[in-house]
Amino acid sequence: MKKQLLILACFGLILNVRAQKYVPPTDPLVQQKLDWWQNQKFGLMMHWGTYSQWGVVESWSICSEDQPWCSRNGADYVQYKKDYENLATTFNPTQFDPQPWVEAATYAGMKYVVFTTKHHDGFSMFDTRESDYRITGPDVPFHTDPRANVTKVIFDAFRQQGFGIGAYFSKPDWHSPDFWAPEWATPDRCANYDTEKHPDRWQKFKDFTYRQIEELMSDYGKVDILWLDGGWVRPDSTITEEVRSWGYRIPDYTQDINMPRIATMARRHQPGLLVVDRSVHGPYEDYRTPEQQVPDRTLPYPWETCMTMSNSWSFSRNPHYKSTHQLIHLLVDIVAKGGNFLLNIGPSPQGTWDQEAFDRLKGIGDWMQVNQEAIYGTRPIEPYKEGKICFTRKKDQDLVYAIYLADEGEQSPPEFWSMQRLRPRKGSQVRLVETGDELKWQPNGDLGMIVQIPEKLRMKMKTSPAWVIAFEIDPQ
Repeated sequence: MKKQLLILACFGLILNVRAQKYVPPTDPLVQQKLDWWQNQKFGLMMHWGTYSQWGVVESWSICSEDQPWCSRNGADYVQYKKDYENLATTFNPTQFDPQPWVEAATYAGMKYVVFTTKHHDGFSMFDTRESDYRITGPDVPFHTDPRANVTKVIFDAFRQQGFGIGAYFSKPDWHSPDFWAPEWATPDRCANYDTEKHPDRWQKFKDFTYRQIEELMSDYGKVDILWLDGGWVRPDSTITEEVRSWGYRIPDYTQDINMPRIATMARRHQPGLLVVDRSVHGPYEDYRTPEQQVPDRTLPYPWETCMTMSNSWSFSRNPHYKSTHQLIHLLVDIVAKGGNFLLNIGPSPQGTWDQEAFDRLKGIGDWMQVNQEAIYGTRPIEPYKEGKICFTRKKDQDLVYAIYLADEGEQSPPEFWSMQRLRPRKGSQVRLVETGDELKWQPNGDLGMIVQIPEKLRMKMKTSPAWVIAFEIDPQ
């Protein structure tokens, strides 16, 4: 019996590992779009909704789980939820104008935008026909404004500047009576009824979700990414030990939303669309999205770190913004490991950004104007990092960039850069990207090199969080 149990346990472990393997797309148009996306490297994310008026974490305070991000500071839950949903009647972002956002993101070197069309609370930031709980709803003061369909206004503004367009959409909807049914309590983030006992009701929710996504895919121009959140809404077959470790109740009933149906419809309207069913490993997760973290190594599949610029996804009245220095280092580190960086800013209830957000993008842009060739259209090369030097490589080329990450207060690059495993091919030059000057180098061991930056060049270089040199290597 013990032997049989061990065999079964090992078999289950093998199945679990296999279930988590990345499944690359087979559609040539999706493959082409994924390759395009991997070249972009840097994107903007925005969490915005009625919750911005209180400066609280998006949606989660109406979830009953005993988690720090669900805190209501001791408030009565029933009354709190009523007051939260009543925020729709006071949401009036009269200062909303996406043009300054577009200009700042463009200067910073961002290439695509992902906007929260609907978060878990169910409030739609687009003109859906499926619910009155929307920014264009009759009870929302902003609904008469010509800019009221903010998703369309944002998508159009960024698209006109050449940005790729991503629609964030929450699969769970805590406002829908067919997800959180009013007959029963809402103990956690999941559907609060047995979907197998009430299949007709669950089907209504699936159809509601399908129709809302179809609106986004058919009424809002060209969309490049469908970025689906709420990974607990998933087929039972995809529940792994990783999912169980997240700390919420795994229901005994299924929460399968029918992704094959949704993806087929979405790509019929948007050929080549990237579908990102976050954390649900399989054919509808075209790339993965580690949240608020950077992997410690390169990964064998396309990925994107999504991270807040401040300490919150949504607008905060006491924000703590990461420094420009830190943000540039994050961008370089992520790109060197083969990922994209999706950086989030939370607009205010008035529809504006904090000045600090503009300042950070200006600082990133100042660096990108000089060094962007080391970022766009690159892929990782081993070793992705040696000490304080990160490496990137132009896709399908032998051109390599070495990016030196300066310490805070380090005013100029060191005179000598030592690398152990990469060196220029015979007869090629080493170039200082900021000035274009050629640099002298000498071999370092069997594979590496030591590069010298003369004092006269170091004196004229700008103070920077990172400096870059470029060189060609032998074909690999």
